[in-house]
Amino acid sequence: MANQQNANNPINILHRYFIWANRMRIYFGEVLKKHAEGEIDEHSFGIESMMYMSLWYGLLYVVAEGWGALKLSDAVIDELLKSPNTNLLKHYRNATFHYPKKKQYHDVRFENFFKEQTTVEWVRRLNAEFSRYFLDVLKK
Repeated sequence: MANQQNANNPINILHRYFIWANRMRIYFGEVLKKHAEGEIDEHSFGIESMMYMSLWYGLLYVVAEGWGALKLSDAVIDELLKSPNTNLLKHYRNATFHYPKKKQYHDVRFENFFKEQTTVEWVRRLNAEFSRYFLDVLKK
């Protein structure tokens, strides 16, 4: 167990949010696999896949937000975060964690994220680059 001083290191705190986000990514992948193998019905698939994906995306935005707050720098991550997809991810996070003012089941903030053709690949790449960064930094 890390000592208290290490636990309170801002990078370690941000890493915790990444671990949570990445765990949701793994759960999302497991649901996709179960669906592909016919082990989960359409209704459950829709609920579970949206839940894990939304939790992953929302938590990943928390990591991006913390990245900026801590003024961290990495050429690849910084370039990814310059994308307009970052703002779409922010709105997606808000749709995930804030009850909508317009009481509509289909939130436009979710829909806007998926209208953009590059968001899915972009979010996977951002997740992978955060993973690379934390592995490199925490090894030191």
